[in-house]
Amino acid sequence: MRSARLALAFTLTTACAMGSRPPSGPPGRAVVAHVVDGDTIDVTIGGHRERVRLLGINTPEVVDPRKPVECYGPEASALTKKLLSPGTEVRLVRDVEPRDDYGRLLAYVYREPDGLFVNLDLVVQGAAVLLTFRPNTSHAVEFATAAAAAQRAHRGLWAVCRGNP
Repeated sequence: MRSARLALAFTLTTACAMGSRPPSGPPGRAVVAHVVDGDTIDVTIGGHRERVRLLGINTPEVVDPRKPVECYGPEASALTKKLLSPGTEVRLVRDVEPRDDYGRLLAYVYREPDGLFVNLDLVVQGAAVLLTFRPNTSHAVEFATAAAAAQRAHRGLWAVCRGNP
């Protein structure tokens, strides 16, 4: 828990020091093809498939063969599958860096037509924690505030995971 609080404090400090800026680049329309886990989805864009990593958040691990399934991982994945079932139209908004070291598209994901900000909703429901890498910090303060509220309310992983959520 202490490490989670320190990470939250560091991210808040970094985000506040950098200031908020709007995400760069135009939004992209896509259709969900498959939910990989709580924070990674496959989408179809313009007829081809892309793997998308949801920016600013991290959900407990369930698919990495090198790691055990983490506390609340299956629940986080199930929630993402509920929010983004195959065929769901989404709007992808990028930040500064378009891809990670694994070649995944980095994006804030908004469900259409209701506009649900999926990354934020996962944090609000306690299925995800804050994970910010500069320069992709457009929503860091918003996510940090939601994570602190979820932790205080003992929602999701904050209610069932001991130690390191």
